[in-house]
Amino acid sequence: MFRVKRSTTVPFTQKGFLAISARYAVAVLPFIFAATLVTAETIPANKFDLNEWKITVPTDKDNDGKVDEISVKDIQSFKHKDFFYVDDEGNMVFAAPNKALTTQNSSNTRSELRHMLRGSNTRIKTHSPNNNFTVASNPLSDRFAQVGGKLNATLKVQHVATRAKYPDKAPAFSVVVGQIHASKWKKKVKGFGWGNEPLKIYYKKWPRHETGSVFWTYERNLPKNEKNRTDIAYPVWGNIWTNPEDPGSEGIKLNESFSYEVNVHGDVMYLSFKSDRHKTVNYAINLANGVNAYGELDKHDHPYGYTQDWNYFKAGAYNQCSTKDDDGFWYAACMGTGNWAEDKKNGDYVQVAFSNLTVGESSEPTEIFKANLVTQRPTTKSDNVDNGTELRKEIKYENDEVVLLNKEWKH
Repeated sequence: MFRVKRSTTVPFTQKGFLAISARYAVAVLPFIFAATLVTAETIPANKFDLNEWKITVPTDKDNDGKVDEISVKDIQSFKHKDFFYVDDEGNMVFAAPNKALTTQNSSNTRSELRHMLRGSNTRIKTHSPNNNFTVASNPLSDRFAQVGGKLNATLKVQHVATRAKYPDKAPAFSVVVGQIHASKWKKKVKGFGWGNEPLKIYYKKWPRHETGSVFWTYERNLPKNEKNRTDIAYPVWGNIWTNPEDPGSEGIKLNESFSYEVNVHGDVMYLSFKSDRHKTVNYAINLANGVNAYGELDKHDHPYGYTQDWNYFKAGAYNQCSTKDDDGFWYAACMGTGNWAEDKKNGDYVQVAFSNLTVGESSEPTEIFKANLVTQRPTTKSDNVDNGTELRKEIKYENDEVVLLNKEWKH
């Protein structure tokens, strides 16, 4: 209710009151309308096309003891004031504390989208071929929703965790901002279905450095208990995760925008990274033959890479600073209480803001792209790789299936 001060010289008639009310309404309504728009625009799906995405957020709203997953249908009207929202600049923000509920078989929190080629058609199961993509060499590729695919993103990392009990462990102080994940099968077929990750795109910044590093990893497609199952890191700007040196001007600052494109075309994953302050970096790696991004045969990898796996894109903030205290490679024992306000105050969280995120069909890379590929490793070649040409001498095709000659594959 508002008050109108009466004039001492002019009678306050009903007509006068209505006139004042009208002027007040004209002045106030735009602000009310603007506030309504701002509220609507804080829902990410109102600014970004999320018709093929669901999201996992580090909460348990229904108290079922499981991390919350928001479906494609529900994400259209979903936001979380702390972990998934649109900021004042129109960016889609993802945040995840070090300590919170996690997905099954993971000790890392996330606020992360999962691509769903089925859209909102829940009659198609999540792990069905009709909801995932594969590579062209898969003998059953025609059963999939898509062969290959493309993911484009522009983002800035706004914060990474700053405290870890084991700071020298590689995942400390890092966040994954994009992935390709392979589906995990209950019954493995010909060494596929382990649920590994042919791609993770990382940003890592040590607390004492002004800039961080961007790099990507390829995980050998091996069983979980296989000793050679590990992530092979490739540098983009700055260092890879095992190098504690300050990347200086070669690195990327917090809140500095950069872009990536993941284009799986045929059997090959083409990667392109762009930044206003850095040279564009392009990579290519075949996902169907065990040859690494430098053209070398990795004798420890599955000889056919991810040929028969089902794959999907992920994007957002996948916090790599696990609070688990264990001898394992992934467990940096980062600090965290589980109280968001306290953890944010202490810097025990990650936050990433996307200004662009799109998905679509793959495309043949340009000749300019191919001419500017990274093809040589920056350091001395490892002892456990051979020239990739040797692989082609050992492969043939029989009945549309890949056959490896003179080698055993027991996984």
